Order: sequence, then C-alpha cells, then structure tokens
Amino acid sequence: MTASPAWEESLSTPLFSTVIRAASQDRHTEAESAPFMHNLLSGRFGVDAYIRYTEQLLFVYRALESAAASLREDPVAGPFLRPELMRVAEVERDLRHLLGEGWRERIAPLPATERYVARIAEVAAKWPAGYVAHHYTRYLGDLSGGQVIRSIAERTWGLEHKGDGVRFYVFEGIDNPAAFKRQYRYMLDALPVDELEKQRVVEECRNAFALNSAVFADLDALFPLGA
Repeated sequence: MTASPAWEESLSTPLFSTVIRAASQDRHTEAESAPFMHNLLSGRFGVDAYIRYTEQLLFVYRALESAAASLREDPVAGPFLRPELMRVAEVERDLRHLLGEGWRERIAPLPATERYVARIAEVAAKWPAGYVAHHYTRYLGDLSGGQVIRSIAERTWGLEHKGDGVRFYVFEGIDNPAAFKRQYRYMLDALPVDELEKQRVVEECRNAFALNSAVFADLDALFPLGA
C-alpha cells in the first residue's frame, strides 16, 4: 500500500488547539454551569459573592504569574508568557476598590483554592507543558467568558464600566482579542512536545477545569440560598 502524501496526512490530523478544546469541553461546561457561577451570573447572589470570587482569583493568578520569571526562557512555556495578559496588579486594584485599603488582611484562600494553587506551583516547577495547560484554561477564558462576568458585574452591582472593581477583565494591551486568541491557538498548535506529552497536557487541562469547579463548590457553600 502506498503511503499518503504528507499534505494529505496533515489535512486529516486535527490541530492540537482543536484537540485540547474538544477533549476538555465537558469539564469546561461543568465549570460554567456550576451552581455558584449560575447564581452569580443570574444576580441571585449579591456583591459579596463577587468579592469572594475575586479574592480567590488573586491567589490563582499569583501562582501563575510568580512562575513567569523562571519560565520566561523555557522553550515550551516561555512563548505564552505575554505581559499584556498579566492580571495580578489588576485584581489587586479591584480588591482595593471593593474592600478598601485594608483589603490584604481581609482575604484568604479557600481549601479548594489552596489545592489549585499548589498544583499550579507544582507543574510550574517541574513540568512546563503542564503549566501551559493551566495558563490556557485561565487566560483564554478571561478573554472569552470573563467578559460576560464583567458586563454582569457592571450592570448588577453598579460597578463603573471598565473601572475599578472589574479591571481584572479589562486587557488594555490587547486591541483585538479575537486576533490574540487566534495567535495563542497557533502557539498551542506549535507546542514543541511529542504526541504523548500532548495527551498529558490535555489531561492536565481537564484537571485544571476540575480544580476550578472545586473552587466554585467551596464558594457555593459560603452563600447558601435561602439561608
């Protein structure tokens, strides 16, 4: 039997960005439909729930961005560490606005957040491709569904349009989010790892969504409806 031409094989092989998105879609949907997020986005929770959610984001993004210095020259993770994505300064600004000047003493990670942060730190230290899985699930989500959260927060709790309180969701350095996301996916497609490693990345992406869902479960327990 004659081997297929290389171009024909490339047409039949799905891009890695497509594979990772399809393989994690069920976990992504599970996170998006978590009771906490549903009640937050529907306005059933008050601004206190939004604040507690924002607090947890700070711990997650500190873990992601504290690894940037050691991974910046890494051939696998380094290309994804774009300064225009960095969120820690913005979420700190939001918390200062929402909680006042003493905000640092008023926040604490929930148990699920601690587990999430520990996993990010672990892969950042030992497995750059696994770090990329967490980077992908967070930052591309911020550029997509995160914009829905921002608009609801502005409308529901009177936060100023693109002002303090929702700065986490405002990417001033990205003029064209759609083009940026396409470029990000091109980098995923070119990830310099073999097929076995790509499968490990897919599983870590699914794990990242599961860790995120666990944070939502902890948050949901803090705000029982009807209590």
